[in-house]
Amino acid sequence: MDTSNSSRYSSLAGFLPAGVVFLMVLFEYTGHSAFALAASVLAVIAVAIFSFGVRASRVVFVLIAIALVLWAALTNTGWMAATALAAQRGAMVMALFTALTAIRNAAISAPAIVECGRFLARQRSGLRYTALTIGGHLFALILLYGSISLLGTLATESAAREPDPEIRKQRTRRMMIAIQRGFASTLCWSPLGFSMIISVSVVPGASWSAAALPGLVSALMMLVIGWGLDALYKPQGKSNTRPLETERWVTQLRPLLVLLGLVLVGVVLLHTVTGVEVIGAVMSLIPVIAILWIAMQQPPVGLTRSVNVRQRALLFVTRDLPSYRGEIVLLFMAGFIGSLGAFLLVPLVQAQGLDLTTIPPWIIVAAMVWIIPVTGQLGMNPILAVSLLVPILPSPEVMEIPPTAMVVAITAGWALSGVTSPYTASVMLAASLGGVSPLRAGLGWNGVYILAAGAALTLWALLLFYIL
Repeated sequence: MDTSNSSRYSSLAGFLPAGVVFLMVLFEYTGHSAFALAASVLAVIAVAIFSFGVRASRVVFVLIAIALVLWAALTNTGWMAATALAAQRGAMVMALFTALTAIRNAAISAPAIVECGRFLARQRSGLRYTALTIGGHLFALILLYGSISLLGTLATESAAREPDPEIRKQRTRRMMIAIQRGFASTLCWSPLGFSMIISVSVVPGASWSAAALPGLVSALMMLVIGWGLDALYKPQGKSNTRPLETERWVTQLRPLLVLLGLVLVGVVLLHTVTGVEVIGAVMSLIPVIAILWIAMQQPPVGLTRSVNVRQRALLFVTRDLPSYRGEIVLLFMAGFIGSLGAFLLVPLVQAQGLDLTTIPPWIIVAAMVWIIPVTGQLGMNPILAVSLLVPILPSPEVMEIPPTAMVVAITAGWALSGVTSPYTASVMLAASLGGVSPLRAGLGWNGVYILAAGAALTLWALLLFYIL
């Protein structure tokens, strides 16, 4: 296959994830399994095509998935149903990623959003950490780890004006840490995040509406602990530059806050009025908001708004989605391997005579906070870790654990992994922008933080276990 044909096939393959979104939305609203099956087929075809253009580390996951399917076929009569369910889990993750990528694509071309990020990065020293960690939280609700790329780039741009190299280095580190922790805290509660959606899907009896408020408390704890540690370890010294902007907070943040309000209120309304699960509300609403947002932006010279929307949509499908082939393959495989792996591990655990119901339930809750960041240090994606490990456990009802307490513990661990695992996109982005290794940007920058925040989040999850 020549290069031109390969590029053309890759571009056309971008229509497959878009089709997965459409079919998964239909499945969420109707419950007809035929839509989920069709979405799974498209997702598998997309992964098969995209696998030819990704790094070897991604291909390894594909080979592991194939090996698991063969293992299941040889050892279990229910392997076809389990494989179909695993493909559906992978399709769900792919659809969610595609939908969220659409709004991220709309955001990066919005001057008001970029200016909002620049405003946060230009705050005076005493406000800079607070501004960027809160801003990182707000941006991450929409852009996920794209918030680290956007705010991190603007932060390093701001720090570059500092003539003293030592002050510039310290400022860059503190700004990247603030953005990292702001991003990670969203994983505790955001209805748009993989953490909450995957956790709710694997914990029987759990729901986002029940876990959102306790998750918000977790997020607030992470933000406050991060701020306290920054204040404690902040290097003393005066900068030789003056901040360019320190006022007009409401004016500068209004575009971001309005967008967040539309998204969050829209998701809650759809969830409440239609009864559809949160993931269905997210997948159906986010692309619509992205299209409307692009339509409201000033089109390039010579183009009408409608033509600009059509061109942007076509480029998104044929150029942008294929450019994320590595992420699409990895995320699909994390969901697929986790689901099918759990199916294969459950009978093995039972065959060994292991009775997990004998473990005190409070230990299970506490362990959930720590096992995800630990596996993250070993290179395990949180989607894979949660999808693989949680189904092995007896149901919360059997263990007498409130589902909400379990979800809060899982999302807390997911958030801690998001600032420490050198294999996560968030840490690798922060490392690249900060000019350090991923290990340094992870445990090096956040080692004390994960101990303090992890202890607090463990106590919070245990408190929920006892009072709910």
